[in-house]
Amino acid sequence: MTEASTRQIASLALTLLDLTDLSDTCTPADIETLCADAHTPYGHTAAICIWPRFVQQARGRLGPANPVKIATVVNFPLGNLTVDTVVKETLDAIADGADEIDLVIPYHALMEGDEQAVRAMISAVRAACAPPIVLKVILETGELKERDLIRNASHIGIREGADFLKTSTGKVPVNATLEAADIMLTCIRESGRKVGFKPAGGVQSVADARLYINLADTIQGADWVMPSTFRFGASILLKDILSVIDGRESAAIAAAAY
Repeated sequence: MTEASTRQIASLALTLLDLTDLSDTCTPADIETLCADAHTPYGHTAAICIWPRFVQQARGRLGPANPVKIATVVNFPLGNLTVDTVVKETLDAIADGADEIDLVIPYHALMEGDEQAVRAMISAVRAACAPPIVLKVILETGELKERDLIRNASHIGIREGADFLKTSTGKVPVNATLEAADIMLTCIRESGRKVGFKPAGGVQSVADARLYINLADTIQGADWVMPSTFRFGASILLKDILSVIDGRESAAIAAAAY
């Protein structure tokens, strides 16, 4: 089988994209733009990912049956809130119209050896996310750093019912890496369960996207990558995707050359 063309990778990446605005300066006008940008001449992104305070606005803008899902974040970004607080965040977001919940685990607790804190948090939020709500569990791999910690966090997330494992918040110095992706995808394969994977933070170009897709193909098989099992969390990747599909120079390459 020949390697997919850059345009094919771009077209696939579009369908996998959680188009994200979790900037501290995000405004209602930015959400209007994000909702519009999620629908392109070449198809739509998988989801938008936004702060909880904007979920109700986005649901009103997109309507009840839009193919673009609304993802939001809880226990974000530090992973240091109480279980009760995070469950309330989750239930409020679902009531406002969220389809997907991206939960930051209490990763500091895990680094200190408290696995039970992580189990309790994921389990409680899982219970609050009745089907068809999708639960993505953010490990913050750039802070966990150690291979064994990332493996342990992955296995805990899978056992406690995560629908996806997500690398990062995008709010720390090191976010998604291929090394962390390798560990997480391997844990998913070893589990034998249907759990997806989401690299987030630092995926800026179609060339970056290809590396993660190729890695997933190698570990999980060529037919595994699809929106129900794989997402990219990114804010500027869409610009490069559209440049490549349009047949223009990669926006990321052009920027680097300049």
